[in-house]
Amino acid sequence: MNAHSFPRKVTVLGSTGSVGMSTLDLFEQAGVELEIVGLTAGRNAARLAEQALRWRPQVAVVEDESLLPELRERLKGSGVQAAAGAQAVKDVAAAEAQWVMSAIVGFAGLAPTLAAARAGAIVALANKESLVCGGPGLLRTAKLAGGAVIPVDSEHSAIFQVLDSRVTEQVHRVILTSSGGPFRTWTREQMAHATPEQAVAHPNFSMGAKISVDSASMMNKGLEIIEAAYLFAMPPERLEVLIHHQQIIHSMVEYADGSTLAQLGPPDMRSPIACAFAWPDRLPWPAPRLDLIKSGPLTFEEPDAERFPALALAKAALAAGGGAPGALNAANEVAVAAFLDRRIGFLDIAATVAETLERMDREGALAGAGGDIFETARQTDAAARRIASAVVAGLADA
Repeated sequence: MNAHSFPRKVTVLGSTGSVGMSTLDLFEQAGVELEIVGLTAGRNAARLAEQALRWRPQVAVVEDESLLPELRERLKGSGVQAAAGAQAVKDVAAAEAQWVMSAIVGFAGLAPTLAAARAGAIVALANKESLVCGGPGLLRTAKLAGGAVIPVDSEHSAIFQVLDSRVTEQVHRVILTSSGGPFRTWTREQMAHATPEQAVAHPNFSMGAKISVDSASMMNKGLEIIEAAYLFAMPPERLEVLIHHQQIIHSMVEYADGSTLAQLGPPDMRSPIACAFAWPDRLPWPAPRLDLIKSGPLTFEEPDAERFPALALAKAALAAGGGAPGALNAANEVAVAAFLDRRIGFLDIAATVAETLERMDREGALAGAGGDIFETARQTDAAARRIASAVVAGLADA
């Protein structure tokens, strides 16, 4: 690939979030010539309009339909079409872009990600929940349409870069690294009294509230285990998590001959985005460089299963298969929202997920079903949210 064969038509789903903004900043820094087909946001119409006036996409979409008048007013006279609603987000995802950044947080990202996959685009996947809920069917959909899914999470990007697909059967284990989050050294008693402000204070990255809480509980790493199993066709027993709070080594692959390959770099999301954009080439841009002398010692520790039960919950959901991973994700989304609203405590997040999965298992609601990927995932998601909401209500009353 040369500089002229990078994707020319691009859509950014979730352009006003941290990953979306990093994507547009990367394009700015790299000076690549491209056409932005569409930009989408959930509720931040002001920031979306600013981005649209800079990048001049064909269409800017805000999912909250009540904000369409504001978006139209801000874009008046620009020539950029304004649209709103979930269907409009799906429509722009399925448009003519060659490369689509999927950065909408949570289950809400599944439908537009599937739309982009069905259209044959290269999907740069930052929305891990899409794969957790859509399963391998999402990957098959992209492949059948002539596209592909390339991971953007720094851990999965690292594995993607060092995993030799020709010898996957010789992989002894895949090690996903974790910063350990803000509560890495806290006791369970301290975590029981944690506030939302403390939970969102990630030590290395500036992220949205939901993702930051997932980092604090290590549910993000649990979801990443499921994602890695699907992305790399790797059995659960070969997937491990190691706390590496410096976040210089982003993940490692150990082979049967004892060799361990690691991908290193400063903790900056623009690097894995650049990898996904240019693969199999490399995108020249003024990237921050790794200085191992200034980085200091690199340390590692095992995660504490008692303080971070989300990891075991995610592995159990992966082993159960069917709708279990999607139910895990839905229950977590409900519980995190309740924690951020101060209705439940921090440790109640994992407890809510565990109780939801137990109830759904007793009701036989985790078996999953064939048919349409999205409809199957939607039914599981709705059932899990109903049960998780009831669990949260009980915890809040107590």
